Amino acid sequence: MEKKKQKYIDVSEICLLAGEIMLASGAETYRVEDTMVRIAYAYGVENAESYVTPTAIIFAVNGDLYPSETKMKRIEKRTTDLNKIATVNSLSREISEGKWTMEDAYAQLKQIKKENGSFSIPIQILAAGIASGCFVIMFSGKWTDVLPGFIVGSLGYFCFLYIHQIMKVRFFSEFVSSLIIGFTANLFVYAGIGDQTDKIIIGSVMPLVPGLLITNAIRDLMVGHLISGLGKGAEALLTAFAIGAGIAVVYAIF
Repeated sequence: MEKKKQKYIDVSEICLLAGEIMLASGAETYRVEDTMVRIAYAYGVENAESYVTPTAIIFAVNGDLYPSETKMKRIEKRTTDLNKIATVNSLSREISEGKWTMEDAYAQLKQIKKENGSFSIPIQILAAGIASGCFVIMFSGKWTDVLPGFIVGSLGYFCFLYIHQIMKVRFFSEFVSSLIIGFTANLFVYAGIGDQTDKIIIGSVMPLVPGLLITNAIRDLMVGHLISGLGKGAEALLTAFAIGAGIAVVYAIF
């Protein structure tokens, strides 16, 4: 009985760690729940239950062979890292095939959590600028607006990253960044460097738009995870409101 209890504790830690990595990396809640249950089942736990919200993970086992115990993990910081999600998914499939012992799987998950797969800040800013310039053309802007879109988008995303490091309120960072984007775009047009202020602004704010969050909210709602879907939808709505409010202030001034 003592051996089985120890096995359950190890399995719960593996499942919670896998769920934590996936949820903190931007995975859908139903995917996190499914992965945790599959890992538990692969290690012989047939009555595992998981409940995931955007900010917390609850994992429990109910059965005669294992003690009834519930564990919870709170997720305070979330980002977007699709590589980590894919890596944990791949590891869970290998666990289901019996390729990993519990100790090795736990060590592998710890390594995945420790890794920082994010690009450097200069690369992120450069990518945001390139994306902004491309979005200007996508939204029927002129080629003369691509360079202003690149510069304004890079500056706006730099301000977003810098302000977010100082003040851990994402909505405030997005509001100030969109405010700066609006002012800078108008200054470029007044200086004769760009032609269409609206196209420059639309292209420049696109790196701030919560596209993945909106997609995950819809997918969670479609599979019946109403609380998670509504929570992520509300977060996406607040982000859109922060971006829109910043641009609205600029247009009210100009």
